[in-house]
Amino acid sequence: MSHAIYDGPIIDSHCHIASTRFIPTAFLEGFCANVHVRLVANGVRKSRSELLDTYLAQSQDHFGDVLVADMTSAGIEQAVVLLPDFTYVMKSDLTIAEMYAEHHAILQRHGERFHVFGGMDPRWGADGVALFEKGVVEYGFSGLKLYPPCGYSPSDKRLYPLYEICRAHRLPVLLHVGPTSPALEFAYSHPDLLDRAAFDFPDVNFILAHGAVHHVDACARQCAYRPNVYLDVSAFLGSQHPRGWSVALAELFRMNINHKILFGTDWPVFRNSGGHRKVMEQFLAADGPLAAVAPVQRKWLMSGNTRALLPASRTIDAIA
Repeated sequence: MSHAIYDGPIIDSHCHIASTRFIPTAFLEGFCANVHVRLVANGVRKSRSELLDTYLAQSQDHFGDVLVADMTSAGIEQAVVLLPDFTYVMKSDLTIAEMYAEHHAILQRHGERFHVFGGMDPRWGADGVALFEKGVVEYGFSGLKLYPPCGYSPSDKRLYPLYEICRAHRLPVLLHVGPTSPALEFAYSHPDLLDRAAFDFPDVNFILAHGAVHHVDACARQCAYRPNVYLDVSAFLGSQHPRGWSVALAELFRMNINHKILFGTDWPVFRNSGGHRKVMEQFLAADGPLAAVAPVQRKWLMSGNTRALLPASRTIDAIA
């Protein structure tokens, strides 16, 4: 990668398997509704059904092979693969138990490239707790993925047994913050809703996904004052900053919390923007958001902070 400001190890802390087995059609339909409104405003003629067909066609990477190839082309050594649990509120092709088994198979297929965070809706109760523990103990999952827009607070006491498992195994919890597909509600997506759980579980590390895009000030405040709260920059191309995403990140990187920030993309969200390789070229450009960041802190952002939160036996350094 020419003229890159950083050439060290890279871990993408926020990816998904682009597969209709794991992403409900209703979720994509909501996403397409927003895209359609934007295209219409710009005079682009494309129906919602055409948009949906495009996204469905791009969601056939059932084994993660396309993701791995894209990572390799961009110099990304490892990725955290997140499995959200939409199954409580959306019709899905598979049960969450079947999705866990599929992600176990993906982890076996691409063992040195992926870490898997298993999702769980707290309303599944004891069965969900048992399945998550199975994911950790038998499948080798590396963390918990939560999707509060499905209708629950991250401080819901029904999540606490899951947090206890994470505490026992020293695993992080990553939760979505901010708006998402309009097929879901946004009321539970504010980062401040995590505060009670972060207080009650000081030994569990929590990651605010999309914290560089949504509720940035609130996310940064949590990171600055809660020792166990971090944020990732995933979906950064979608920043609504008036001067663009690169300036938005540069400002975030000046807030004295770089020890709490994780690089991530949210693949496959920006697949149509050139994939990992183009995104990495922009992110690591000499005049990009890392320009004013000290070299040692660049390594924190690109791999070190993520590595510190993951089980030590499966990180880049351990494998090397």
